[in-house]
Amino acid sequence: MPNDLSPTARALRTMEILRARPGATADELAGELGVTERAARRYVGILREAGVPVESARGPYGGYRLGRGARLPPVVFTEAEALALVMAALDDADELVGKALDKVVRVLPESVGRQAATLRDHAAAAPDPNTARPDPGTTGALVAACAERRSVRIAYRSEAGRESEGLVDPWAVVVRHGRWYLLCRSHRADAIRTYRVDRIGGVHRTTRAFTPPAGLDPVAVLEENLGTGWEYPARVVFDAPVTEVARWVRPPMGRLEAAGDGCVLTGSTSTPVMYARDWLARMPFAFRVEGGPELRAAVAALAARLTAASEPGAPEA
Repeated sequence: MPNDLSPTARALRTMEILRARPGATADELAGELGVTERAARRYVGILREAGVPVESARGPYGGYRLGRGARLPPVVFTEAEALALVMAALDDADELVGKALDKVVRVLPESVGRQAATLRDHAAAAPDPNTARPDPGTTGALVAACAERRSVRIAYRSEAGRESEGLVDPWAVVVRHGRWYLLCRSHRADAIRTYRVDRIGGVHRTTRAFTPPAGLDPVAVLEENLGTGWEYPARVVFDAPVTEVARWVRPPMGRLEAAGDGCVLTGSTSTPVMYARDWLARMPFAFRVEGGPELRAAVAALAARLTAASEPGAPEA
């Protein structure tokens, strides 16, 4: 053992020894560390002062051992790993992530930490407007319920602001394009549902156990079900080949299928106005809304507003 190690480094080495050899005596620690017994006891004291529970016992079978709740030794990053971590965190504007990153950078070795701090201080990222950061506590509760296979009762607020509550079997939490979704089975609807985690206002655990589908592929099932199960139906016919239209259709819009020389989009939405304005209006193809009176009304209202805006004498934008 090199003699130029700091007391902190020797204390951490002491913790590693006790983890590998519970019950090691002060004499055995001293031998491993290359110090006196008195110094070995001092390093045990440093660990205790840092909050590491080190227990001791006297007698022929006595010695030191780590108690329950002992902290793990520091994680050692390579320079590439540290820079990759900073880059990932820079892409996230969340305040908690920023605070956590500051702590990580402060405890990195000087050579690695210098590069990480430089990257953090001199790089900037424009926030993704489509990203929605859920509450960490809510996310943690859902992930725990998924792992334990326990049903939960959730409070949910739709994009239109409607609030509801229901019992669900949480199958998986899926991150897709910066948004977090809960893939689950709704007991009230007796069907698969996908809920935005950032819109879940409360999670109440139950004692009811469930078994997820065998061979579940959460990402594939999420993609398939994002556009189903909402209040207002949507059926849109396009006068263009399915291969061309498919590039413009997002999974939450529904399912696209070929129909003659064109194709049909079948789905549902909780916000017909958004469906018409943000999704259909950007499609570079002729289409007609055949299903969903609410969606037809939203498209008609949008068309009337745009037509009025193009007439002579219309107020400038």
